[in-house]
Amino acid sequence: MIVGAILFGALPTAIAVGSLVLAVVVWGRLHPPSFDRWAAPALRATWRRWTTYRGNRWASLLADCGLAQTNHHTGHIDAPRVLRVRSATPSIDTLRVRLARGQDLTLWTGRTEPLADALGAHRVAVTRQRPGVLTVVVERDMPFRFAIPAPTIPASAETVDLTALPVGEDEYGHPFVLGVPGRHVVVAGASGSGKGSLIWSPLRAMGPTIRDGLVRVHVIDLKGGAETRRGLPMFHRHATTAAEAIALLTDVRDEMKARQQHMADHGLRRLDVSTETPLDLVVIDEMAMLTAYGERNDVREALRLLAEILTQGRACLTSVMGYVQEPTKDVVDVRELFTTRICLGVTAASHVDMVLGDGARERGALADEIPGDNEHAGIGYVIDQRSRLPIRFRACLVTDDEIDELVARCAPPTPPELRAIDSKDAA
Repeated sequence: MIVGAILFGALPTAIAVGSLVLAVVVWGRLHPPSFDRWAAPALRATWRRWTTYRGNRWASLLADCGLAQTNHHTGHIDAPRVLRVRSATPSIDTLRVRLARGQDLTLWTGRTEPLADALGAHRVAVTRQRPGVLTVVVERDMPFRFAIPAPTIPASAETVDLTALPVGEDEYGHPFVLGVPGRHVVVAGASGSGKGSLIWSPLRAMGPTIRDGLVRVHVIDLKGGAETRRGLPMFHRHATTAAEAIALLTDVRDEMKARQQHMADHGLRRLDVSTETPLDLVVIDEMAMLTAYGERNDVREALRLLAEILTQGRACLTSVMGYVQEPTKDVVDVRELFTTRICLGVTAASHVDMVLGDGARERGALADEIPGDNEHAGIGYVIDQRSRLPIRFRACLVTDDEIDELVARCAPPTPPELRAIDSKDAA
């Protein structure tokens, strides 16, 4: 600005700067999504770099936290230098920091709590980027202080958008939505992280389409049906043993093959959701029991069927939603075939990148830092498909009474002979 005033004069420079500021303000008001994607991260990063992460203030802050030293000869503080600041979201800054001589990752890891307090941040996480350089993630605040109410059950199937089911709220205060047709969703999270919220919230959001036969829900719950039995009248099929699960997957696969043949016969590239060709949604709670921990032959057959459905089901209106505690390749061999990946609170930092992709944790997806208590259940991260940045969200809390309401209002009037039942019920 000073250079501009010297070269062009004070008045033209002031007019240019004022016009730029006005354009930015108008952009933010008229089209917040594009502003948040392109302009807001750069503006936040520039502002915070100049006000927090540079100069004497930054050096003094690190010295107070035991991460910088004062040169006794010159009185100058020798502090690690910030190479880059990224502020992908309003609540998370990602810093690239060059270490001072003699420092290492261990020193910084041991000082994260004092550093967070000094910055007024909710949490600080540190990882090693390359020799001599650390990535420091500053989580400035926790945006979700209260539980998000369960989605309202739509009045009719016509008002349901299956490509954008509201299941929570993101850190910007916008609805967090899930698309089901043409997508496969995997949700990873430790016990108590809130996976149940992401089972029942989509079902409430699509409730009338289930009642009207536009969506058929096939549920596999190998924990004896503990999580899902309350909604049994909603389901087209329900499996609680490995044998029933394989039979269910086989039937879904066969229906998918029949639809492929129908599409080939009629020259169709895709199907539209209708009562003749409903969306087949396979919900698998605790997927590891099906893909890793069962009998070897059952696991092999289940993986074969799942791989077939996951690779071929998109155009045939066949989707899978799987839920797992441990997202390693040994546990979920078909992990890469899921197109939408959600990470709730997990127990290891490595699990974050396994679910969300390499570098997700470095970019601010601190899912392993989410406390495992009820106050934080349902909080997690997903990667924005356009910006490739992690977005934090909280899923809606769905109570037993709200599940009962869903069943009472949206259970389909399916003839009993078309509905799979548990082996115990069959007996």
